[in-house]
Amino acid sequence: MNILLLGSGGREHAIATALAASPDSDSIFVAPGNGGSAPGVHNVALDQLDQAAIVRFAREQDVGLVVIGPEAPLVAGVADAVRAAQIPCFGPGASGARMEGSKRFSKEFMIRHDIPTAAFASFTRIPDALASLAKTGAPLVVKADGLAAGKGVIIAQTLEEAHAAVLDCFSGRFGEAGTTVVIEEYLTGPECSLLVFTDGQYILPMATAQDHKRALEGDRGPNTGGMGVYSPVPIVTEDEYAQMLNCMKLAVAGMRSEGIDYRGVLYGGFMLTPEGPRVLEFNARFGDPETQVILPRLKTDLLTVMRAVAAGDLGDLQLEWEERWAISVVLASAGYPGAYETGKAISGIEDAEALEDVHIYHAGTRRTEEGLLVTAGGRVLNVTALGTTFVAARERAYEAIELIDFEGKQYRRDIGLRALAGRSAWE
Repeated sequence: MNILLLGSGGREHAIATALAASPDSDSIFVAPGNGGSAPGVHNVALDQLDQAAIVRFAREQDVGLVVIGPEAPLVAGVADAVRAAQIPCFGPGASGARMEGSKRFSKEFMIRHDIPTAAFASFTRIPDALASLAKTGAPLVVKADGLAAGKGVIIAQTLEEAHAAVLDCFSGRFGEAGTTVVIEEYLTGPECSLLVFTDGQYILPMATAQDHKRALEGDRGPNTGGMGVYSPVPIVTEDEYAQMLNCMKLAVAGMRSEGIDYRGVLYGGFMLTPEGPRVLEFNARFGDPETQVILPRLKTDLLTVMRAVAAGDLGDLQLEWEERWAISVVLASAGYPGAYETGKAISGIEDAEALEDVHIYHAGTRRTEEGLLVTAGGRVLNVTALGTTFVAARERAYEAIELIDFEGKQYRRDIGLRALAGRSAWE
C-alpha cells in the first residue's frame, strides 16, 4: 500500500518510521517532510492545506491511506475532502478537529458531557476579560481560543501577568486564534497525556506519557511545543488511569452523540489534581513530542491499526507494548520559542544513532542542495532512547545528545528528573 503522510515535524518522522516498518507498506510520501529519511520514504512538495492538490496527488500515486499529522490541516477539513474523494483517511474531519481548534468549543463540550475540567469563562472583548480577572484573582490560565502552535497558553501567577496575557492575545500576536480568549481556573499537580486510537465507537488506549512544556530547566520560562517527554508515567495510579480512560470514553461517546464521525487519534492532556484527573485540553492528533516515545514502544503494526481506524472497524483489535521505558529530549535552536536562526550545520547524528536503542527523529531540519543537513526550525531534533529502566533510558538519551552538535544547540538537562523523585516532586 502507498501512503501519503502530511506534516514536517518530529511526530511525522516517527510516524513515517513506524509505517515504513510495516510489511504492508510500499512507498510512503511525506508532504512536505524534513531532512530525516527512512527506507521507502519520499518527501514531496505538496501544500498540506491544499485539499484539491492532496486528493489529486493521492489518486495519481494510487495512495491507499492518507495520514494527517498536524492540527492545521485537520481543522481546515482536509480529512473531509479526502474521504469525499473515497480515499481512506486517518484523522478526524473539521467537526471533530474543533476539539483542538477551539478551546471554547472543547470546554463547552466537556461541560455538556460531564468530563472533569477546570472552571472557565470565554471572552471576545478586552474590557469583559479584564473585569473577570479583577473578580477571580490569580493565579489562573489565559488561553488563545484557536491554534497557536502550542504557544497560546499563558500561566499567570499574578494579576499583572494575567492582564498582560489577555492584552497579548487580543493584540493579534496569535492572529485569528486570539480573537476569543479563554480564562481558566489554575489547577495544581503533575501533568500526564493519554492518547487513544478511535474509529468513533471503539477506543484503543496508548501508553501514558509526560511532556515538559516550559523552555527552561526547573519548568521555568515560556511554554513551547514541548522540550522533552517520557513514557510510561510511573506516578499515575491505577485509579487515576481508570478515571482518565473514562474521560476519553466520555469524549468519544459525546462526539458520536453529537453526530461527529471521529476517526484518528484523540489526545487527552490531564492534570492529576488532589481531587482527581482533570482534562486540560483535547488534541485531535498525535502529540509532538509524545509520539516520539509512544510509537517506539508500540509492538503492534501501526499500519494495521490506522487502516482499521480509517475503515471504522477497530473492533476487537488489541495493542501490544514494549515493556521498556522511553525518553526523548528535544534539541532546539538558540532563542526558541522566540526568534531563532536557521541554516546551522548539524553533525554527529550517525554516531548517536549507532548507540543501542537510540532513535533520532528530525523535526526542524532540511537538506541543502549539496546534501548538507542543517537546522530549519525551532525544535530541531528529538533524541529518543529506550531502556529496561527509566534511569537507563535517560542516561542513554543524554549520552546520544553529547554526540550531536550544531551552533546554538539548546536543551533541557532535567527531563524526567521529577519522575525519579516521585509524586512529592509536584507538591
